[in-house]
Amino acid sequence: MVTPAVALSLVAVTVVVMTLIGLRYSRGEVRSVEEFITARGSIGTRTMVATLLASNMGAWILFSPAEAGAAFGGITAIAGYALGSAAASLVYVVVGPRIRRLIPRGHTLTEYAYVRYGPAMYVYVLLISVCFMFVSLAANMTGIVGVLSLVAGVPAWQTAGLIGGFVLIYTAYGGLKASIFTDAVQLVLVLPLLGLVFAVTLLSLGGPGTIERTVSASDPSLLDPGFVPGLLFGVYIVVAIAGAELLNQAWWQRVYAAEDERTVRRSFAISGLTVVPIVVVAGLFGVVAAGFGLVREPGDASVALFRLVLETLPEWVGLVVVLLAVLLVMSTADTLFNAIASVVTADLPRLLDDPSERSLTLAARLTTAAVALGATVIGARAYSVLELFLTADLFAVAAAVPLIYGLYSTRATERGMLVASLAGLLVGLAFLPTVHGPLSALGPDGLMPAPSFLRAFLGAASVSTGLAVLSARLTDARFDPGTLSREIGLIGSDTDARLTERGD
Repeated sequence: MVTPAVALSLVAVTVVVMTLIGLRYSRGEVRSVEEFITARGSIGTRTMVATLLASNMGAWILFSPAEAGAAFGGITAIAGYALGSAAASLVYVVVGPRIRRLIPRGHTLTEYAYVRYGPAMYVYVLLISVCFMFVSLAANMTGIVGVLSLVAGVPAWQTAGLIGGFVLIYTAYGGLKASIFTDAVQLVLVLPLLGLVFAVTLLSLGGPGTIERTVSASDPSLLDPGFVPGLLFGVYIVVAIAGAELLNQAWWQRVYAAEDERTVRRSFAISGLTVVPIVVVAGLFGVVAAGFGLVREPGDASVALFRLVLETLPEWVGLVVVLLAVLLVMSTADTLFNAIASVVTADLPRLLDDPSERSLTLAARLTTAAVALGATVIGARAYSVLELFLTADLFAVAAAVPLIYGLYSTRATERGMLVASLAGLLVGLAFLPTVHGPLSALGPDGLMPAPSFLRAFLGAASVSTGLAVLSARLTDARFDPGTLSREIGLIGSDTDARLTERGD
């Protein structure tokens, strides 16, 4: 077993090096709150692809795809996870350029919700978006805590404090630019490390043929492409991931950070296609672990990859996995620190009386620190966030189409979209297994339908979409799309002058 001292030393070296890289790159680059939260028009295709992939491949990639393969349907469940991850990026190939065209000086999805619909929809979207991102952040922090505890027995507070503290340093200083650049560096390291672990696994277990025969003999359904439970899992996970990511502020930030619309389309398309084989490789560890009898209890599925590494591979591979997990959680943590801070900071000019550029930048950094502290505390306590994560996904899925519909329909109204979102949410919650027990206790026996993730997510998506379209067709209201570009502008007069000189 890897000792706590060795594991912590590896973590410390990794976070210190990445922090120094982030600080060095962003030194002198962040001269305004605009540059802190948007890095507007400054990122080319290669760097954009790298940051999208790195941000999309948080520590969850070492847990969720493997758990899907081990416990939810083998290779069919993995395929669904891969397609869902791809769909989350590919939807922005269409939506991203539309956002830039209608809101050229925008920052966040919440300011769009306020101007396009009104205060009620704004508050609803704000709560859902921040909740979803914070839960995602807490899930990644909890994941890395679990990795270090399982592989090396490191206390939770040491892992969470070390990673959260150092990521905070370079993110609070360099903002989005530091996050994007370190994402690119992290990706260059993550992909070879994941490939190395996969190759060593194949060799150590006797090669692909031996592994296939062992898994087939143990449980043929793991390799059955027509396995129905796996197919059903794949259907609802595509809806859950793609819908939820539409309310992820991190992607809206990167839409604006890209150099132009062509960069947006190419970057999201390439990252969406590239993430598929990566998720498949990560998921296959769960299939192999289950096939080799390493998933003995229900809780083992979520750590299937690590069980496989610890029980069948050389000890040094455990250190590689630790390094891989640290890099992955850093890439997601810095992205979400900055994303949540940007939502708060972009809204302050509306709430305060003409705040100064310095005050807004300070507010962005203080918000980043508060978010980092909260996620670190939750991660250190090692709570299980799976139920919260699924519930947050459902809230986002119910609001996704009504929110985005306003970019395409001039007849979408605040009342119609809010009703559509809430109706979809109520239908989804009625079926959602994670809240089924408490809701059932509130009413007569037999009132609630049987719990089902498939029905929950498909019901929420279809009801909210159908009502959004129907309500728009039944109204005579008309919204002027030009209002978005007129009422959503840059933050700070100094920034406005600099960007005007550049021609942005």
